[in-house]
Amino acid sequence: MTEIALIGKKIGMTREFYKTGQLVPVTVLKVEKARVIQVIDEQTRGYKAVQLGYGKIKNSKLTKAMKGFFAKKNTEAKKKLKEFRVKDTETYKEGNEFGLEIFKDTKFVDTRSRTIGKGFAGAMKRWNFGGLRASHGVSVSHRAHGSTGHSQDPGKVFKGKKMAGHMGDRLRTMLNIEIIKTDLENELLYLKGSIPGSKNTEVIVKQSVKNINKMTILEKIAAAEEAKKTPDKKKK
Repeated sequence: MTEIALIGKKIGMTREFYKTGQLVPVTVLKVEKARVIQVIDEQTRGYKAVQLGYGKIKNSKLTKAMKGFFAKKNTEAKKKLKEFRVKDTETYKEGNEFGLEIFKDTKFVDTRSRTIGKGFAGAMKRWNFGGLRASHGVSVSHRAHGSTGHSQDPGKVFKGKKMAGHMGDRLRTMLNIEIIKTDLENELLYLKGSIPGSKNTEVIVKQSVKNINKMTILEKIAAAEEAKKTPDKKKK
């Protein structure tokens, strides 16, 4: 189950208090159950994968092709379909549903979401440039990015040059985000810190790729309490 991912909707942010007085900001995601729509085997396409369906959609918003596809699979229509490569397809069957229970023993997850679009931004805002001098002699160029080209050779601006342009609205992946708690009844997932995107942004949540030996907040609190109980040998 660690090979598949869930898609949640960013509700907003809140905070979590602990008995030590520590305050931790958390992001709340509404994560509905995903349904297995199609199991892809190696004989038909040359690789093993699972196609999952997320979210609800009105039948009137479906195309004829999608109506026929869901009717053939004899399943409820889903808003979004996503495919995941898996090593073994035997554990997945069409019609099975997966929710937050797949993160039961998981401490850290990776998320992928779209950042907030900022529109057309200048070089100072977009790339944190310092701008030109704010003194006499500089005219209408205080926030300009300066020279971008070269001399006669090569006589062009190279691709990827940091200049003014569209800022934000990019897909970003966040690694090793701690799971604060899960609410299976209300299908809510609480993640530590902030996640890129505005409210109602789609967030893909997957088990962390990197295996890190990092302590969670609760483990740190428990370790601190245990350290207080054990006497310090140096003081003796």
